[in-house]
Amino acid sequence: MDTVYDVIVVGAGFAGLTAARELAHAGRRVAIVEGRDRIGGRTWLAPRLGLDLELGGTWVHWTQPYVWAELHRYGIGLAPSPIPQRAFWWNGREVVHGEPDELLELLDRPNELLTLQSRDVFPQPFAPLASTTAVDLDEETLAAHIAELPITAEQRSLLESFWTLNFNGRIADAAFTQALRWVALTNGDWKVNFEACATYKITGGTKALADAIAGDADVDVFLNTDVRGIRSEDAGAVVTDATGREFRAAQVVLTVPLHALHRIDVSPAVPAARAQAVARGQLGVGAKVWFTVAGELPHFVALGAAEWPLNFFQSEYHHDGKTYVIGFGPDAHAIHPTDRAAVQHAVRRLLPGVTVLEATGHSWVDDEFAGETWPMHRTGYLTESLAALQQPLGRIHFAGSDIADGWGGFIDGAIESGMTAARRILSGIPEPVAATA
Repeated sequence: MDTVYDVIVVGAGFAGLTAARELAHAGRRVAIVEGRDRIGGRTWLAPRLGLDLELGGTWVHWTQPYVWAELHRYGIGLAPSPIPQRAFWWNGREVVHGEPDELLELLDRPNELLTLQSRDVFPQPFAPLASTTAVDLDEETLAAHIAELPITAEQRSLLESFWTLNFNGRIADAAFTQALRWVALTNGDWKVNFEACATYKITGGTKALADAIAGDADVDVFLNTDVRGIRSEDAGAVVTDATGREFRAAQVVLTVPLHALHRIDVSPAVPAARAQAVARGQLGVGAKVWFTVAGELPHFVALGAAEWPLNFFQSEYHHDGKTYVIGFGPDAHAIHPTDRAAVQHAVRRLLPGVTVLEATGHSWVDDEFAGETWPMHRTGYLTESLAALQQPLGRIHFAGSDIADGWGGFIDGAIESGMTAARRILSGIPEPVAATA
């Protein structure tokens, strides 16, 4: 390439789009290089089953300041998920059905006990590394704390499944501090936190916001560009794709998920703490499945056992005589989102007599550019990995939901980290470099 950029942003998810826009608005010459044929990263609004469905990240909330500011900036509203009229849950022995408020009541006291320390441990939720108390708790597992609670067997079964849903993975190695961080972000109120996770979608879908940010930035965008190498040198940085094509810039923002970093040869070699964090990985390696069932059923929510291939269902739409339902499970390899028969088997554990017509989804764990769903931390991640992952490596700066200070695992966290990377670069580059070599 004969064009030299001020900054090359690797990845066109919300972190990359935000960083590129902020840098472009400051007068920098910016390029985005993206391995996929689309922008959006781990959010993806796609036509499936006769509707446009969110295959990845979906929900937002006004307690999330960065995404809320972006929605306001571009005049984009919210589309609420339907209020459930019925609830189904596994009490540890059998399926129970009742009112949604009954299920919330069973979860209420256990979650209050579990997260009671959230604001004490994280008095400033957007500065988690400032917490000295978290250091003492970061090696403790969420599962162990649930096991110690003075609650009934039914409540324990539900609580384990609830947090398996939140982590989108097994909670045996889940960091207790991660659960506390989440709830601290909603002022210690687990119900508001749950609302933030699964209640309000973006009008027009996540694509509407991604397109708005991308359209607000005068940058060059290279799709289908699979980055395999980034070299930081004294005079600048070189980004190389799988075909050997090179892009040159003064600085690079690398936004790929933690589980996809191994695909990129970074020079100089990453420090040991960063390499260990990549090797250890995140716990968000579960499944998200969309399926339709016959008939326009009253909207419902369902919570099964933590170890089931699909342990949570939430109906979202009625269309053409069918009900559209989202399902989540802790292990992407335990069920394939397009295997209708497997989804049918999983659904009937909680919803006997319901007929699954079709199923779809995207396996983010098997996606070479992702390798994970939303990032949820193992024990030790906060105190041993987060600070190391946030630090620049020569001319390479890192961003992404994996390393957000606040809403890690959410669109909000991705936007936050993109803004942080852009700010750090702007504070260190007094003037744009020449436009051409």
